[in-house]
Amino acid sequence: MVFYFTSNVVDPPAYVYVGKDKFENEELIQHGWEEDVWFHVDKLSSAHIYLRLREGETWEDIPEDLLTDLVQLTKANSIEGNKKDNITVIYTPWSNLRKDGSMAVGQVSFKDQKKVKRIVVPQRENAIVNRLNKTKEEKYPDLREEKEGRLRELRKKDQAAQQARRKEEERVAKERQELKWQKDHAYDDIFTEENMAGMSNQDRGSDWEDDFM
Repeated sequence: MVFYFTSNVVDPPAYVYVGKDKFENEELIQHGWEEDVWFHVDKLSSAHIYLRLREGETWEDIPEDLLTDLVQLTKANSIEGNKKDNITVIYTPWSNLRKDGSMAVGQVSFKDQKKVKRIVVPQRENAIVNRLNKTKEEKYPDLREEKEGRLRELRKKDQAAQQARRKEEERVAKERQELKWQKDHAYDDIFTEENMAGMSNQDRGSDWEDDFM
């Protein structure tokens, strides 16, 4: 089971989801998207909270109000962290998560510590948590199929972009070729046999010089 939340502090609303337990967390780790940002209470057990970014958004530029929602939701979904003040929530792109066979279920580390950000949460803000909980939905998604569907979509977009690039390259090449032909043949119509004869004195009458008198 996966819990889904909606944060309305941004427009359009943000899409947030949470694994019910460590086994769902394990699936979320495995089948996350490149657009996902992972949140967790630092050094304490907590749910894995994911924000799914929209096209053009980056994990380093999450709006402050949305970030507050996310860290509050993360804190609220930690049994120990929910009871403490001044806890730290860490977050990083899903692509920065590292998982190997030696780790316990639901446990992760990071490929690059420089891509991990930390934010101190002074205390629980019930108004925020209650607002988010009102949007909570329980679903049983096929995470593997969703991920494969997303990858198919990305491949389709990439193929379309490649095709568009090839067409543009062909158009530019054809345009350059036409310009080169025009440049190489710019004087072709001047040096025709008829024009050359017209410019020659050979076939003119003996009185052609009278034209200048």
